[in-house]
Amino acid sequence: MLMPKKTKYRKMQKGRMTGRSKGARTIVFGDYGLVALESNWVSARQLEAVRVAVSKKIKKVGAIFIRVFPDKPISKKPAETRMGKGKGNPEFWVSVVKRGRVIIEVGGGLSREEAKDMLKAASYKLPLKTRFVSKEECKLLNKVI
Repeated sequence: MLMPKKTKYRKMQKGRMTGRSKGARTIVFGDYGLVALESNWVSARQLEAVRVAVSKKIKKVGAIFIRVFPDKPISKKPAETRMGKGKGNPEFWVSVVKRGRVIIEVGGGLSREEAKDMLKAASYKLPLKTRFVSKEECKLLNKVI
């Protein structure tokens, strides 16, 4: 499971997910990618499911580049606990994915159809709407999203 080795603070506030992504809006490492069309939290478990789904389809031909990392702890209070007595303990880790961010990239000698098939399998594992884009389409899409 992905999580930071060390953090400055143990707990974090929820924050807001409005607006467009500040970084990672173009395809840099691969040839094709998945772009988020809406904002959401993506948990470490979901990212692992995405990685496994793409790894099964890629079969040692190309390369996978996951562009998000779960660095935000989400805390929960135990069930049947009264109000008060502070914030709960961190339960899992998430990555804040905003609109327009490239979530995953694939490359390394893959055809467009193969890449689209892989990233379609990955998009089923994510809790947000995504779009398959190539390197050229990504530049055009940034102006629209």
